[in-house]
This record gives sequence, C-alpha cells and structure tokens, in this order.
Amino acid sequence: MKFIRFGEPGAEKPGVIDADGAIRDLWGLVADIDGATLSRGADLGLGSLDLSALPVVDPATRIGPCVGGVSKFVCIGLNYSDHAAETGAAVPPEPVVFLKATSAICGPNDAIERPRDSTRLDWEVELGLVIGKKAKYVSEAEAMDHLFGYCVINDVSERAFQMDRHGTWDKGKGCDTFGPIGPWLVTRDEIADPCALSMWLEVNGRRFQNGSTATMIYKPAFLIAYVSRFMTLMPGDIISTGTPPGVGMGQKPPVWLQPGDVVELGIEGLGRQKQTVVQG
Repeated sequence: MKFIRFGEPGAEKPGVIDADGAIRDLWGLVADIDGATLSRGADLGLGSLDLSALPVVDPATRIGPCVGGVSKFVCIGLNYSDHAAETGAAVPPEPVVFLKATSAICGPNDAIERPRDSTRLDWEVELGLVIGKKAKYVSEAEAMDHLFGYCVINDVSERAFQMDRHGTWDKGKGCDTFGPIGPWLVTRDEIADPCALSMWLEVNGRRFQNGSTATMIYKPAFLIAYVSRFMTLMPGDIISTGTPPGVGMGQKPPVWLQPGDVVELGIEGLGRQKQTVVQG
C-alpha cells in the first residue's frame, strides 16, 4: 500500500493511494500516519478495507511529509561508491552516521528555504527507510522485520555550513526545510528489491543525478542493524541511506542552488518531489 498525509502544515490528515492514483481519506479510521499507527502493521490494522468506499481528496490539496511525529531522522553519509569517488572521499570502513533535525522535515513539494549566509546550497536524492517496529540491537537477518516501508528524501545540504564551520555535519544538514519526505510511504511488500531502484534528480529541467540504489555500499538491512547498536529505533523513525553521484559540489565547476531554482526528484515506485528554492 501507499500511504500519504495531506493538508496544511501541522494539520495533516492520513490517506492512502488507490489503484487509480487518487488520494483516499483515512481520517476517522486512523489518527495519523505516525509511529503509533505504523506499529499496528503493514495494513495499519485496516484489514481488507474497500478503498473505493473512502472519500476522494481534492488532488490540489497540499501533500505533507509522509510520516508524522518522527522522533529521529538518521542519515548515512558517503554510502554510494560512485558518490564517494566524485567527492574525493574514501569509502568509509563503517557507515558514517549523522542526525538531521526533525524540524527540517517538510512536505515533498514545499519550498526549500535558502538559509541566511548560505553560499553552497546542494541537493541529494535518497532512499528513506521508515521503521515500523522498535529496533534495539537487532541482527541483520531480522532487521527487515522492523522496517515498515520506503520513501523519497531530498537530503538538502548547505556545504559551507557542513564543511567549513567546524564540528559535525549537522549544521549543514538540519536547517528548516532540509528534509522533504514523501510523497508516499510505500509498504515493504510493494518493493521487491530496494537495492535495484532507479533514482534521479533535476534542477531547472537539467538532470544531475541519474543513479541506482544498486551502488549502495551498506544495504538497508545492514544499516538498520548497525544504527540499532547505537540508538533505539522507534516506529516512525527515518533512516536516509545516502545519495548517488551528481550532487552540486561534484560538478566542475560546482553548481549551487539559488532562489527561484526548481528541484525535481524521484525514485522508482516511490513517487516524485518538486521544490522551489526561496530565500529564508
């Protein structure tokens, strides 16, 4: 199934995508698409619900983040061999883990705010893993049993904040609107192989990223098990798994996002996003 959240920021309602691609309203059947609901299982406890009997949502309605009430937004850096090569970085012997502020989360088509003093605003299309069951010290063999599903993420990054302002990467990763997620939260059973998905990103109609999850170094099951050694993953938590080559800082010369630029991105089977850059 493909779940979705729609409505104004802070007042999103739960929905589901029917066979024709329309949004059906789940309000009244579940409270939200959040950790408490995800822990009820892949069908959210709805059983064999007839989607055609549910109200249709106006397609012009804003799409919100596909998961609400996220407690942790975990990111993996340099997890694609070809992306590591374009940045001149060595392939890490263990996953690089950092946290993106949950206040960075926004809808898949919301504007990206260019922060004050930003000079090197960049993009990264990424596969998101959404946890469905509490995971603490889980093995790689059992890790996927703790996964609810997948989503598209744009790991928006300010490279000067990330690399030149000392300390960890978090300053360049956690600004407001730096975490568009969605449009859909796609249940695990709909994706036969998460390591064989095409993914792409364009800026102003020019394609910069055209990759595949096949070049991930550390795969989803390993990442869930690995991260669960260091923190307890709760239902609704997100792991963003890294990006393929084609980011702005990898261009020659580098290309940075400016106000007015339009970013479009997507992953096979998971939907697409579209954002306009505005000055924050």
